[in-house]
Amino acid sequence: MSPEMLKLFAGVFGVLVVASAAGAALKRRVARGEPHGTIDTLNARIGAWWWMVILLGVAFAFGKGGVVVLFAFVSFLCLREFVSLTYTRRGDHWALALAFFVFLPLQFALVGAERYGLYSIAIPVYAFLTLPIFAALSSDTTRFFERAAKLQAALMICVYCVSYVPALVTLRIPGFEGGSLLLIGWLVLVVQTSDVLQYVWGKLVGRRRIAPALAPSKTVEGVAGGLASASLVGALLAWLTPFTVLQAGAVALVVCTMGFLGSLVMAAIKRDRGVREWGTTLEGRGGMLDRLDSVIFAAPVYFHLVRHWWEP
Repeated sequence: MSPEMLKLFAGVFGVLVVASAAGAALKRRVARGEPHGTIDTLNARIGAWWWMVILLGVAFAFGKGGVVVLFAFVSFLCLREFVSLTYTRRGDHWALALAFFVFLPLQFALVGAERYGLYSIAIPVYAFLTLPIFAALSSDTTRFFERAAKLQAALMICVYCVSYVPALVTLRIPGFEGGSLLLIGWLVLVVQTSDVLQYVWGKLVGRRRIAPALAPSKTVEGVAGGLASASLVGALLAWLTPFTVLQAGAVALVVCTMGFLGSLVMAAIKRDRGVREWGTTLEGRGGMLDRLDSVIFAAPVYFHLVRHWWEP
């Protein structure tokens, strides 16, 4: 790892140690060891951060290959969670097999091979055309349009969007050679910080709920405070990126806004399915999609911003 990457991980570990100690103190002194919604949620988020940082650290140690493999596995878990909550029939089995065992590995293989012209269209063109064909060949027309649309949405969210996180490693920016892993670290850190700060600001000063039917805990004040604070964090971490301080703040605002909107979309899907969490992949902390919904929606926008404005 580069010196910048080591500094980043050292700083994040330090913050997590302090946060974990503070969470334990709150649990002991305020909640007195009893269940407490706010404190338990905060501690669960800190615990998820620990796992995320450790997994990213291991993947980063192996370079591009490690990052591609990690996010391919994450994508598989996300797709499994999404599909498990959607309506499917026996006639979808071939389409599901293609999604999991052909298009998912193909997408990440193309990312690893740095074939932008192919991985940018493989799913939204070829997968979207192929999967309904295989479903139609089963001659099962019961709720066919709904089933086809849900599988396409699953691939777009859980595979296509996720693949743009490791795709950041393939960018070649003049004067930033060898620093592409830092782009991933910056994205994950800023977007996840935005999620936490939106929650904290909402608890401190939140009054008006922004989307009561989707996310009762999110407030106008909390979201505004979280986006502003995360944008400041992004600006302060400009040294990890090829951006100037002002550019880093602006990009942070864009990706954090996309992350917030993405979390609303994923919340709407959960409400439609009548569940509170996507799964139990992370014991006590919900599913993988619960932790990464913001990053998933932010990643493609972030990738294309960097590619079109900073890569020649």
